[in-house]
Amino acid sequence: MSLTDLKRKKPKDTRVKVSVDDFIEDANKYALGLDSAHGQSTIPLNTQDFLKGLDKKSTKIYRHATFTLTEKSISQLDELAKISKVAKSKILRILIDDFYQQGSTKQAELLGKTSR
Repeated sequence: MSLTDLKRKKPKDTRVKVSVDDFIEDANKYALGLDSAHGQSTIPLNTQDFLKGLDKKSTKIYRHATFTLTEKSISQLDELAKISKVAKSKILRILIDDFYQQGSTKQAELLGKTSR
């Protein structure tokens, strides 16, 4: 083997050239939650669509969050995740959405029980 065999080959340029106007238009569509290829909304319209969108692979509407839980809450969440074989973050998203859908009196009642 010679040194020429070790020489790096120039990779092919597979990028598609896009005009500045098309780029800006796609960026505006993205900011509005529209799919640039089809012009369809990627924002869920109702709760069922939202719950379907709780799968991390199906949508790109997630942000990393850091918060504190009690040891009891962590162990309960771990147990729920093991039993259901569902990711902890997905369980939390479902529970948050369920709590959000409750009426304000039910929310206040639940918060009153947990604040003690």
